[in-house]
Amino acid sequence: MIRIEYPSFPFRMKEEDGKEFIFDENRRQWLRLTPEEWVRQNFLQYLLQVKKYPASLTAIEKEIRLGELKKRFDILVYDAQHQPWLMVECKGMDVLLNDAVLQQVLRYNIAVPVPYLVITNGSSCFGYLRKNNQLQLLDGLPDFGF
Repeated sequence: MIRIEYPSFPFRMKEEDGKEFIFDENRRQWLRLTPEEWVRQNFLQYLLQVKKYPASLTAIEKEIRLGELKKRFDILVYDAQHQPWLMVECKGMDVLLNDAVLQQVLRYNIAVPVPYLVITNGSSCFGYLRKNNQLQLLDGLPDFGF
């Protein structure tokens, strides 16, 4: 498991019609604050502030096609050559990170091949390097800068 120390970030929040919203700085829009969105926003700030991944090479919740199905990945980081490099699947804090979650991100990896895969629920985080059709469990996220 990878230990994540989330940075402090002044999230902008609001309430409308009894529903909470959070402002996504990257997408520049208000989003419904769900448990998964809270994890996604915090993990994104970890990637940007702590790991120093460039915001300009980070995509959030973009649609992909798996055969006839339309799905959305949570976070995708591109490398310096603008190739997909690291994919993150976020779950709410109450969701157990089990084989089903890993299989989900592996299915997304069919449509968008990346060497690095991450699953997180905010409390737990697992990273994998996909190499020669094998998954190697990581003890930390890769540094950006190549």
